[in-house]
Amino acid sequence: MSLELKKQLSFIDVFSLAAGAMISSGIFILPGLAFSQAGPAMIVAYILAGLLALTGVFSVAELSTAMPRAGGDYYYVNRSMGPMLGTISGIMSWFALSLKTSFAIFGIAEVVYMLTGGAINVILISILICVLFMALNIFGVKEAAKLEVVLVMFLLLLMCGYIVLGMRHVDVIKFKPFAPNGFDSVLLTSGFVFVSFGGLLKVSSVAEEVKEPNRNIPLGLISAVLVVTMLYAFLLVVTVGVMPAEKLLSSLTPIAHSAEIFSGKPGYYAITIAAVLAFVTTANAGIMSASRYPMALSRDKLVPEFVSHINPRLNTPVRSILFTGGFIMLSLFLPLEVLVKAASTVVLTSYVLANLAIIILRESRLQNYRPSFRAPFYPWVQIVSIFIFIYLIIDMGMATVEISLGLLIAAILLYVFYGMKRANSEYAFLHLMARFGNEELDSYDLEAELRNIVHTRDDVVKDRFDKIISKAAVLDLEEVKDRAELFSKVAEVLSERHKIDQGHAFKLLREREKEASTVLLPNVAIPHIIVNGQSIFDMVLVRCKNGVAFSDEAKDVKAVLIIAGSKDERRLHLQALAAIAQTIQEKEFNDRWMEARSENHLRDVFLLSKRSRFETNK
Repeated sequence: MSLELKKQLSFIDVFSLAAGAMISSGIFILPGLAFSQAGPAMIVAYILAGLLALTGVFSVAELSTAMPRAGGDYYYVNRSMGPMLGTISGIMSWFALSLKTSFAIFGIAEVVYMLTGGAINVILISILICVLFMALNIFGVKEAAKLEVVLVMFLLLLMCGYIVLGMRHVDVIKFKPFAPNGFDSVLLTSGFVFVSFGGLLKVSSVAEEVKEPNRNIPLGLISAVLVVTMLYAFLLVVTVGVMPAEKLLSSLTPIAHSAEIFSGKPGYYAITIAAVLAFVTTANAGIMSASRYPMALSRDKLVPEFVSHINPRLNTPVRSILFTGGFIMLSLFLPLEVLVKAASTVVLTSYVLANLAIIILRESRLQNYRPSFRAPFYPWVQIVSIFIFIYLIIDMGMATVEISLGLLIAAILLYVFYGMKRANSEYAFLHLMARFGNEELDSYDLEAELRNIVHTRDDVVKDRFDKIISKAAVLDLEEVKDRAELFSKVAEVLSERHKIDQGHAFKLLREREKEASTVLLPNVAIPHIIVNGQSIFDMVLVRCKNGVAFSDEAKDVKAVLIIAGSKDERRLHLQALAAIAQTIQEKEFNDRWMEARSENHLRDVFLLSKRSRFETNK
């Protein structure tokens, strides 16, 4: 069994990973190519791509807080649409992030090549840089994240300096004509530059390693995409407003060349340094994130299990990092434009699958699907985004669609000939089908997995009450004539479980109710009794779907939570009462209790309560 990854990443780490993964070749190399397609209106294309990425971020943030596991989008696509689509998503996301990393490494190599006067071959430089980042990630995610934070902060400082100094030299004449090739070219260009925002997927792939994922993942992702989109817009305004159009069209380093125009060689070198930093942050975050996909696929037995091995000393997936780094080295031989378009197409496809996953998970009504962040304006944002992303994929041209189809076929073959024989995971789409009448498809495995994920996410340490609930008897009753019939059924259960005389148990329950009503809320009662014996403590959870009358004031009690314990367990008795009181006060308790589909789901209402856990010596 492989080790779990440690939670080591904070908000600033998440922000830096996302921002560092976005700020790279997409802004330092692509503007010249984007300008050739849309003219000055490429600024709008970048902003549009950022807004589209934000709609995807909402879905990614929700899914990542519900299921913060290594592999990110692969993991939640697998758990929502099944292992075949999960395999496709995992392979495609790994491919896209690896290509984006390759793109960044190529950018670093180009700068080194220029600075050395062409003395060293670009491919050789790229391979050496790739090996360097592989080594950094192998020796620790925390160390790699620390480097990322320092580099991103310095990078943002340099880029803000470029904007402040350059704004004074902007010539508005250079923005005319604004959209020489029409609005269609703006849409096409937004799809082309969408790879600039592909870094957002990277954070979801390392979600398992984020501390306080409920807060840090959505806050880190959303703040990163907003900051980077604004930064891109201002950078491009300066670049277009300063640089002659004919020079911008032919430049592969447009930001650096425009800086040279208004601040001379110092500006050129400053932006060149910024570009190198950007490529470094993208490459570093890229290898860290991309390597989590093979690991996640391996955990689910969709690729050989040895890939998911985590080095116990370094606490990093060394084999997955080596495998990913090897592929990145091979991809360095691909043409630059093919690299960009293929990566953009796959990133767009990943966002389509993420939005579909949100819809399926919500509509399947899984009780234990509990994201701490919920995407706003559901489902309209997801539906509209899916159609826009598909349009942009088609608009990218047949060559990139063919690459995506090739990847899709390769992933399907991998699943058919390897994963299908070994993987046996339940997924949300089966629960969705169960809603439409096929109840045989509805089982509990996925709910149990989601419950355990929530416990891990929220750092829940199970106490004795959790253990008692896990073993508690559950009665799910359609009709109960009166309180006496209910107590009779409970007494029978206690008699079977603890050899307590059934009649005596019934008498204790009835007398306890005569002493004082145990109805705590209009629809919740907590009868609790002391039984003879030693070290006895048990609970019986009863759902009365049509309600049962406890008194004239409480005629519709639907949750009856019976506690039976011996005198030596009085402390636990009081702790259980406190735990129940906290749980039933939660605003969603009644809905979850009545919507629970099985005995396990009824237990989960308490097991996933946000109550305070108590310490015990037992």
